[in-house]
Amino acid sequence: MRVELVTTLKRQATKILSELHASKEPVLITEHGQPSAYLVDVDDFEFMQRRMQILEALAKGETAISRGETLSNIDAKEKMNKWLK
Repeated sequence: MRVELVTTLKRQATKILSELHASKEPVLITEHGQPSAYLVDVDDFEFMQRRMQILEALAKGETAISRGETLSNIDAKEKMNKWLK
């Protein structure tokens, strides 16, 4: 992963963004020697957001299963039919 100072980003934003789009490699921005932010390509960020939504839905489903909050196949079909009307 590439690391850049915030001052370098200020001075060379266009160059850094161009290289980011070409390489798809995230850039860690540091301030005062500490990590401050990541620059990531828009497509990569949106992909990560979609993946996070899927993982959150799976975790929610696993929690429901562990609590016994499930429906039979018949009950699930009836519930879906009501939603689809």
